[in-house]
Amino acid sequence: MDKVAGFDGRVVRGGPVALEGRDPPLEGDNTVCARAHTPQVLLASTRTVTMSIDFEELDYQITPIGALILRRRLERSLGVIVYEIKLGDAFLMSSLFTASEIALARLGLAALGRNGLDVLVGGLGLGCTAAAVLEDARVRSLHVVELLAPVIEWHREGLLPLGQTLTGDPRCHLVQGDFFALSRSAAGFLPEAPQRRFDAILLDIDHAPDYVLDPANESFYTHAGLTALARHLVPGGVFGLWSKDPPNDMFKATLAEVFGKVEAHVVPFPNPYLRRDSACTVYVAIEPKQAGQLA
Repeated sequence: MDKVAGFDGRVVRGGPVALEGRDPPLEGDNTVCARAHTPQVLLASTRTVTMSIDFEELDYQITPIGALILRRRLERSLGVIVYEIKLGDAFLMSSLFTASEIALARLGLAALGRNGLDVLVGGLGLGCTAAAVLEDARVRSLHVVELLAPVIEWHREGLLPLGQTLTGDPRCHLVQGDFFALSRSAAGFLPEAPQRRFDAILLDIDHAPDYVLDPANESFYTHAGLTALARHLVPGGVFGLWSKDPPNDMFKATLAEVFGKVEAHVVPFPNPYLRRDSACTVYVAIEPKQAGQLA
């Protein structure tokens, strides 16, 4: 379940590559970002357990699948504070690298040439994509769907740097729920507003279309799954997707069955551990096809 650092030739699936004795880099630049999709059942928790001057464990929650941990540490080699979320020994999220998460928001919204935008983000994490959405003055409302209730609590309680940015903006609404199940449902993402549609839906949960965190997510990336998602977009709407892998031609073809225009943007970023650039992919699919146009 580990998130790793894009595609650069040294990263393998199944876990991060340890470099020079450090905790592994996950992706991007030096601000805050994240993603997670893990079953939410909480049994116990502790808060703000200080381990050393360079390391703090901000939250520890025991779940049936292992310990969910939020920690903050000083990366002395880079001179930055790093926020990380772990499940047991597996790294789910890190704040070291954020360029592609921010690009997901900016590229997705750049494809829309109008004001008064209603946006939905799948996956809250440390809040990078959501915060980048709110930077766009055209955004009228933002709903962020996050499976893990503790992640939402961390933002509301100010444990994460972007918490106040998100919770203090009246346009932003944090929703606890399963993005994939809600996408399949006819009622849509908001129980209080059934069948509400959005100008843009931006997704950052799985590693890649063919590398999912939960096997149940696989059907989302098929023709049927994307067609169900497209029903929740307004005419001319945009679906944006983050991926750690290079552009996948087969997935692009599947997107093209459902959307009128499909782009795959390679987003490079400096990786100080590797001393060269790494990269991730942002897919942008525009204009859902009408029923009669679907392949």
